[in-house]
Amino acid sequence: MLNEKFVSAVVVAAGSSTRMKSNVSKQLLKIGDKTVLQHTVYAFECSGIVDEIVIVCPESDIDTFKTLFDDTVTVPIKFTKGGSTRQKSVGKGVSMVNKRCDVIAIHDGARPLVKPTDIQKVVKDAVTFGAATLAVPVKDTVKLVENNTVESTPPRDKLFIIQTPQVFDKNTYNKAYQKAISDNNDFTDDCQLIESVGGKVHITIGDYTNIKITTAEDIAVAEAFLKLR
Repeated sequence: MLNEKFVSAVVVAAGSSTRMKSNVSKQLLKIGDKTVLQHTVYAFECSGIVDEIVIVCPESDIDTFKTLFDDTVTVPIKFTKGGSTRQKSVGKGVSMVNKRCDVIAIHDGARPLVKPTDIQKVVKDAVTFGAATLAVPVKDTVKLVENNTVESTPPRDKLFIIQTPQVFDKNTYNKAYQKAISDNNDFTDDCQLIESVGGKVHITIGDYTNIKITTAEDIAVAEAFLKLR
């Protein structure tokens, strides 16, 4: 699609939803008339820039998740079970992408309000720079604290809140992933993989509404943002 690059989206929906305090996966909770996962997948479909979507989720949820998407979804969707950590879950998803894949867009399934236009922007930047992530500038002053005492105040203009998708050249990601495995490193952020081998990640300015659904309060916030749109 993009300059003849094959783009695969890996949507990670394998979390335990512990902080949601719900007996069902947070991916199945409704925001408006769609589930969290449906909003996420439809954003990637509407971007017009991805060629396939791989959803990584608990094995017990695969059949249920499959029922969320009917024949109206034009982008091919694959499912695979997650691993014991986020890094391993992403690795499983990446192992499922089409052999033609050039670019991998890794996204939290619990970020349902990502804008299709922002997906377009960050993928284009990844093609140009090799690695890119959506991020927004920090609004508040941030303090480095130890033992409940302020140690320092980092300059706010250098601080960003990192979001997803985080997008990488496939070969670059795979090399960094294999290095992390061999070094017994387990990162919670996909950009850290690239950083750990000396790679540079470009910042693509995103949107403050691209929140991650973590607690019950986040559903109410997401519904409010959705109404504003």
